[in-house]
Amino acid sequence: MGVILDADVIIRGERGTFDLAAWLAARPAEQFAMAAITLAELWHGVERASAALRPQRQQYIEALLRSLPIIPYTQSTALEHARIWANLRASGKMIGFYDLIVAATALDQGRELATFNKRHFSLVAGLKIIEPHQ
Repeated sequence: MGVILDADVIIRGERGTFDLAAWLAARPAEQFAMAAITLAELWHGVERASAALRPQRQQYIEALLRSLPIIPYTQSTALEHARIWANLRASGKMIGFYDLIVAATALDQGRELATFNKRHFSLVAGLKIIEPHQ
């Protein structure tokens, strides 16, 4: 099965609070990818970084890009996004706009979502969540 990596998993890997490389290596049968919006979030982190941290963050993202496919935001993703957004809005339990897109990407692609924010994403009906553990 395919797995979309949420930004929090990737960021913890970059910060050294989670061994992302080991976790990925322990799951050789999985096909990992990243939503395009997650890539924007990561590049935003590079743009906001201090001059001292910027090269390190940029190298980390570039290394990820060599090994992780980026799933684009398509017309079918937009439809899934709108459906999730409307359902959550109607329930009165909303999540962040970027997280809506990440969830829509996972659902549209029939993939699971690896995240440390299970409580947050569990509000999205039908979304299969993996909480990474070492």
